[in-house]
Amino acid sequence: MHSSSEPDPADLPDARGDGEAGGEHESAYSLFQRGRELLGKRHHAQAAIVLERAARLEPGKASILEALGRAYYNSGQHEPSRATFEELLEVDPSAHYAHYALGQSLKQLGRSREAWTHLRLAVALSPGSRLYRGALDRMGGVTPGKG
Repeated sequence: MHSSSEPDPADLPDARGDGEAGGEHESAYSLFQRGRELLGKRHHAQAAIVLERAARLEPGKASILEALGRAYYNSGQHEPSRATFEELLEVDPSAHYAHYALGQSLKQLGRSREAWTHLRLAVALSPGSRLYRGALDRMGGVTPGKG
């Protein structure tokens, strides 16, 4: 893993500055909670780092994947965001927010046709959502056959 002259990052104090060691000493739940706190404070890149650790401890956990995807998206990391929301949809294909967020990520990556498809699915799964409908409407003239 690490050479003997390098400290293991898991043994370093965490970002809270309280001296508590990170890594395997923290549960996925505590990392998830800390990641959500960072998201709430709009520290998206830092949240992504913490949530990546939680995702490694609890692979396929929908709540962690959603928060991680949001952190990636809001820190401008649209490709990791896309991949994370696709992973979330493998866990729960009917997750309307995941379709919406994947659509938004794909839109940022210039993949309009695919974005339209996922935004349309989000609207179909949650027809009352003004957020999803507004995102789909903002796609304008994009249709499944145009990209």
